[in-house]
Parts: sequence; C-alpha cells; structure tokens
Amino acid sequence: MATKVEEKLIKGLPGGAALVIYLVLVAAAIVMIAAGSAVEGLVWLAAAGAVLAALLVIALRGFKVLAPNEAAVLTFFGKYYGTLKRDGFYYVNPLCSAVNPAAGMGMPRKKLSLKAMTLNNEKQKVNDEEGNPIEIGVVVIWRVVDTAKAVFAVENYSSYIATQTDSAIRQVARQYPYDVSDSGDEKSLRGSSQEIANILKAELQERVDMAGLEILEARISNLAYAPEIAAAMLQRQQAAAIIAARQKIVDGAVSMVDMALKKLADNHVCELDDERKAQMVSNLLVVLCGSKDAQPIVNSGSIY
Repeated sequence: MATKVEEKLIKGLPGGAALVIYLVLVAAAIVMIAAGSAVEGLVWLAAAGAVLAALLVIALRGFKVLAPNEAAVLTFFGKYYGTLKRDGFYYVNPLCSAVNPAAGMGMPRKKLSLKAMTLNNEKQKVNDEEGNPIEIGVVVIWRVVDTAKAVFAVENYSSYIATQTDSAIRQVARQYPYDVSDSGDEKSLRGSSQEIANILKAELQERVDMAGLEILEARISNLAYAPEIAAAMLQRQQAAAIIAARQKIVDGAVSMVDMALKKLADNHVCELDDERKAQMVSNLLVVLCGSKDAQPIVNSGSIY
C-alpha cells in the first residue's frame, strides 16, 4: 500500500546571513591552508584548512533562490524533508536534494512552478451519445497546489494530467449528443458550451485531486463531426434549417391571407363566395410561399 505524504512547509535560514558566514569560513580556510603551507610544523593546520574547504564545497549546495510562484520539494536521503514555497534567498540542509519528476519541461534546477499552466489537448476522435464519431479538443488551465502530492503521489504530474484529460473528454462526450435533439430539452456538446465546460472541469478535478493539482478552467476548443460523416451531417443540418424556414414562411403566409380576407370583409370592398375565397387563398399562398417572384396577370373581365 502506497504511503501518503502530506505537504510540510519549511522556512529555511535567511540566505543573506548564511552567505556572510559562508564567506568568512571560506576566508578562514584559505588562511589556514596558506599558513600551514608557509610555516614548517603546521602541516596539520593546512590539512584542517583543506578539510574545511571540502566541507564548504558541500555546504554550497544549501543555498536556494526562489522566484515568485516557484517551490522546491526537498528530500533527505530518500525521505521527504519539506517544501520551500516563499520567494527569496534561503539556506537549507546542504544534504537535501530538490526533486521534480517533470524537470526538463521549462523548470530549471528541479523547481516546481506554481503558476497557472495551459494544456492544449490535441484533437481526438470519440463517439457522442448517439454514437456519431466526432473530433474534439479541449484547453485546460491548471496549477500545482499540493507539491508533496504532485511529486510523490504520481510518476509525472504533467503527463498524468494530460492522460486524465483524454479520459475525461471521452467520459463526458459519450454522455451528450453533438447537437441538441428535436425536443430541445437536453444538453448538447455544441449548444451547451458553458454547462459542458463546468461538467468537464468537475470530472477532471475529481481525477487529478490525488496529484495535488487544481483545474482552473476546462473548455472545448475544437468540436466537429468526423470527416467520414461530416458531409452527411451538413446535409441534415441544411435540411432541418430549410424545413424550419418553410414553416415560418407558411405560418406568416396563412396569417397574412387571413388578415387580407378580414380587411376586405370589414371594409366592404367586395363580397366573395366560398369559391372565390378559395381561389384568392390559393393565389396569395402561391405568391407568399413561392421560392421565385410571382408573375402578375391582369384580368380585365370576370373571374369565371
């Protein structure tokens, strides 16, 4: 069973004072070596100066400089010693070693960055709730909040969050359709961007808690049907748009015809029997609903 490591903050000694003492000891070692070498019978003094110089070389490793939003996780012979989080110049146990499993990824000298970082997840092909293949990519803003968990709970916290992001995308995408259904009463990946972003953020946060990471934001950056069905889905969307537009045109045309008949009757312009009303309705609907401009024909005689 893995041992849980709790973050322990250490302060360290003031680096300025430690540096003054260090320089004094360096000067003392030089004097001892020079005096022992110059005066016969004081070889032991030169040897002591050499030993002091060797110890000072080791002691030099104890100086630590941290910039804002940086941390140093220290181990002492394999055991967790503590974490330096405050920016400044410090001196710690020189036998401690700084550990960062993500070293070489923009952080020099094995320091951990506490800044907000961006993970631009590459597009991947997944299936939505309806089984349609889609291509989706997300952008995740995250940061390290627990340095002990980030270093010791997972092998590499940077790779860990990338892997968990891939898994979270698949989990969320298969729970919702790409587009809203005909009833329009459910969330969709395309139409409910803010809700999906919140769900994705919560899902991802639950997965990376053990690594001491905090998800600040997670949003879909790329969303499209897979190339093999993109053309068919585009035709489907165009057909739905045409049907919706035609429905509005018909509703408007019927309303206008009804208004025209009522106006003619109220103003006593003419009296129309059922047959003439039917013919007027037919003519008006053809004019109003037609996809091309109507060609007017002037009738100078009776309509019969």
